[in-house]
Amino acid sequence: MATPLFSLPGTRNNAIVMERIAALRLPAIFQWPETAEAGALVGYGPRFPEMYRQRARMVVRILRGANPADMPVEQPARFQLVINLKAAKALGHEVPAGLVLRADEVGDLGYGFRPSRFALGRNDVGR
Repeated sequence: MATPLFSLPGTRNNAIVMERIAALRLPAIFQWPETAEAGALVGYGPRFPEMYRQRARMVVRILRGANPADMPVEQPARFQLVINLKAAKALGHEVPAGLVLRADEVGDLGYGFRPSRFALGRNDVGR
């Protein structure tokens, strides 16, 4: 599920996905490091704040008169690997030491549904 629609931490959709992977004991790996912090096994990719900063820089250039057609396509400069050892333990998986050594962040980050301060409640859907 590579779309932020399902994997953006703090969203109701992400809360549902995290509930399901916890219930089914699936070793979930996502493209966003924040998802490992929300309960997935591994997250690898750019951080959301850096992606938003990059987009903001492009918007500023456009607002200052740059032609979007002349602007190069930018890719993230930094990717992070985050491993959730608590999720690995709950799944009965042992994360290889080589992978742990390469990770940018490793820790007991939680497993399963962890409500965020941005998450909507079940009764807030139609509001």
